[in-house]
Amino acid sequence: MPLTALLLIAVAAFIHAWWNLLMKRAGAGGLVFVWGITAATSLVYAVPVLAVMRDDLAAVGAPIALAVLVSAAVHTLYLWVLQRGYAAGDLSVVYPVARGVGPALAWVGAIALLGEAVTPASIAGLALIVAGTFTIAGGWAMLRADGGAATGARTTAGAPAPAGAAARLGPGIARGAAIGVTIAVYTVNDGRAVRLLRADPVVFYWLVNVVQAVALAPWVARRAAEARAIVGRHARTLLAVGVLSPLGYMLALQAMKYAPVSHVAPARELSMLIAAFLGVRMLGEGELWRRVAGAALIAAGVACLALAGGGG
Repeated sequence: MPLTALLLIAVAAFIHAWWNLLMKRAGAGGLVFVWGITAATSLVYAVPVLAVMRDDLAAVGAPIALAVLVSAAVHTLYLWVLQRGYAAGDLSVVYPVARGVGPALAWVGAIALLGEAVTPASIAGLALIVAGTFTIAGGWAMLRADGGAATGARTTAGAPAPAGAAARLGPGIARGAAIGVTIAVYTVNDGRAVRLLRADPVVFYWLVNVVQAVALAPWVARRAAEARAIVGRHARTLLAVGVLSPLGYMLALQAMKYAPVSHVAPARELSMLIAAFLGVRMLGEGELWRRVAGAALIAAGVACLALAGGGG
């Protein structure tokens, strides 16, 4: 994988982990929140697109327009499920499961639909990233804890085993897996748009957000009181996520111009290392060494993908 692609992915990973932390902290849910994010993105990025990239915007044809519509639908579902996932489970469970399932399915999709090559190094890299994701999510220990809570297991001190974390594990994993499916679909669709259809990443993703904001506007208008309350309460978060989310993703799409989608998608999971640190330091989720071990596996997986991509 070229150095340019790796640098783009590293910056995108930090941005991605940070805006997910902001969404977890906000605790707001529903399509009104999704509309607020997409509206903020549409407004903020309108200036560079309309002022600087008018030629790229004018060059959007039917194939790219269709890809925009597909991406808008899937991204709306993604943000909605992400909100519900963070309401149902912990950041340290939902995030890693989603970011593990997504790249795994995206890698399969890129191979099957985009004709990208399979190499032993890319397979090893994917396996290490998935293993690291599983470790950060809690690994077998959390599954045993869940089983112990279900059977009324007791601690060594004789008190009932804490069931709170175990009770939240199931919904977190289920929602994380659902998020991962949406990630895989939009990754393959959007990767095809920028890599095969030669869509400009900034213009493409801006159009995706414009379509989302316009499509959701009538639904939000019928809930004007709720919309005003959410915007008033979470204006800063909506603006921050509206800026950071597309910025990180546009950087990832740009990386797809320099490296195959099947390498870029799993390599984006560098954000797992950053999210682990943020979870420990800012959310008090603990278990630092488990997260470090998982992050090390992910780093090894990224190294394998870099070798698989060579210098081209």
